[in-house]
Amino acid sequence: MRFIGRLSSPARLFGHAAVIASAVLLATAPARARLVQADLARVAVTPQPGARVPLDLGAIDAQTGQAVTLGTVIAGRPVLLLPVDYTCSNVCDPMVSMSAAALAATGLSAKDYALVLVGIDPRDDAASARGMLAKTLGEQAAIVKPRALIVTDAALGRLTASLGYTAVYDAGTDSFAHPAAAVLLAGDGQVSRILSPLALTGRDLRLALTEAGDGRVGGLADRLALLCYGYDAARGLYTPLIQRILIVAGLATILAIGGLVFGLTRLARRRAA
Repeated sequence: MRFIGRLSSPARLFGHAAVIASAVLLATAPARARLVQADLARVAVTPQPGARVPLDLGAIDAQTGQAVTLGTVIAGRPVLLLPVDYTCSNVCDPMVSMSAAALAATGLSAKDYALVLVGIDPRDDAASARGMLAKTLGEQAAIVKPRALIVTDAALGRLTASLGYTAVYDAGTDSFAHPAAAVLLAGDGQVSRILSPLALTGRDLRLALTEAGDGRVGGLADRLALLCYGYDAARGLYTPLIQRILIVAGLATILAIGGLVFGLTRLARRRAA
């Protein structure tokens, strides 16, 4: 068995992910679990401000067997990056399937974004990655066009270091405790958002991709929506701020109408005099 914002509050966001990961691990193998609370406290993804993934990072495309770089896979598009254990069926499978469902629900074309999976277990091979995609996505793979990458230990170290991503291996259960997290990247590799793949909606993800794509993804309505929507880092969801705008606008309208009525009343009295 294997399993498993804004950037200003990553600890709050992924404390829950660490708890989920550890709970799954301990519930399924209580007699063999070796990780203690100090180990689980290290499980997090805490990128520094302005963090950027290395675009020259080498990998093997599990679907084609070809050597690629992260930059060629991203190809200047916003990216939903999922670090996963390809043989995990507890949390990683739902992470992949729910992320793909949210991407499909955005209404965007796969040419507008990239869904990239990176294996965190160096023992997993291309067959493991293809097996996960087939099991979790099925025909949906043709819609979102995922790219599953196999990387070396050294390459994985570079990637996780750039993201502030920490997973902990438990030899007693042969499993990884790792954040249930999706990393949204801009086309230049800069970290844009940290999202919960287990709580994504098509609308939220469309707005996030629009933001990461600097307005090149999505339509005018999406860009306008970004002007009146804020981001709740703790929940990973867009929260309407337009209510505040409407309250202010409503008060201004009431004052304007009151002033108009007062002015017209004074004018009528002058004419009557």
